[in-house]
Amino acid sequence: MKVIAIDIGGTEIKYGLIGRDGEVLYSSSVETEASKGIDNLLKKIYKIVEELKSENVLGIGISATGQIDAKIGKVVGGTDIIPGWVGCNLAEILENKYELPVVMDNDVNCAAIGEMWKGAGSDSKSFLCLTIGTGIGGGIVLNREVLRGENSIAAEFGHTRITVDGESKPYQDYASTTALVRIVLEKAGKVMNGKEIFEEVSKNNIEFIQIVEKWIEYFTDGLVNLVYIFNPSLIIVGGGVSKQGDYLKNLIETSLKNKVAENYSRNLEIKMAQRGNEAGMLGAAYILFKK
Repeated sequence: MKVIAIDIGGTEIKYGLIGRDGEVLYSSSVETEASKGIDNLLKKIYKIVEELKSENVLGIGISATGQIDAKIGKVVGGTDIIPGWVGCNLAEILENKYELPVVMDNDVNCAAIGEMWKGAGSDSKSFLCLTIGTGIGGGIVLNREVLRGENSIAAEFGHTRITVDGESKPYQDYASTTALVRIVLEKAGKVMNGKEIFEEVSKNNIEFIQIVEKWIEYFTDGLVNLVYIFNPSLIIVGGGVSKQGDYLKNLIETSLKNKVAENYSRNLEIKMAQRGNEAGMLGAAYILFKK
């Protein structure tokens, strides 16, 4: 038994075959070419399904950017980075075309489920998951189930607000990778991506170490609110920055410990996501298998 798993992002579509026990049997990717719109995206998805479908495929699981109503597999909101994406009922389209069961959920929910199934949350019943990238995404797992909210769009952590130097803005405006890139431009006068920034940190470049440490302070300014609301035992941090491993984990733990009361930090563990680019596909497959 296997599932076609597709993870639709603004830059890249990752796809593959996932076995019943969570083994990744095959994986690949193509560029999303988001600006070309929904029709071009659908052509790419059809090509992927045609490539992978066989008599042994049980269905299709989709992890996708945007606000997704997981009950019906429809994009109901979010930034329309793919023209025509908001309002698209992709699950229905694929079910009608291929006569296979299809599920679709938000990418961070799927990443959280993937980490729960075969990653950093595999030993935990409940945890929070945050992904740091263009923005900050959120997922809430309670008793091995995702908390989706009334309209299936809960845990938009990046849109909560924090105040820095008297100015209130969305959390992700200060603490996403996009924000880090902007801060480096402002402070160091250099246009760099996240990977390049952390390469400077690894070289013990004091200027960049100080910038990253300040950026982590912004990140924990928002995280402290979640800790006081949920009192979690585990927070999983994903996105590209999770590759920084213990370095970033230790910065987060140290900063957060100074901001929350002892009763909240005593049993709280921070983990970096373990499944990387596979997490969304794993989560989408898990949802389909469960269905």
